[in-house]
Amino acid sequence: MAFGEVGLSGEIRPVPNGEERLKEAATHGFKRAIVPKANAPKKGAYKDLEVIAVERLSEALEAAAE
Repeated sequence: MAFGEVGLSGEIRPVPNGEERLKEAATHGFKRAIVPKANAPKKGAYKDLEVIAVERLSEALEAAAE
């Protein structure tokens, strides 16, 4: 799963309620999340959910291709 706001120059901006979104995704069985760096938890994971923090759209696309 992925969330964030994409700026005109390709930056990924944080969105409100990031932690709640991650919690809900983990509850529904998602295994990976691509999120804005500002929305990422400090540990790099949330329960069983691998969290990939990105700052640019190109990073998000690379992470999604893996």
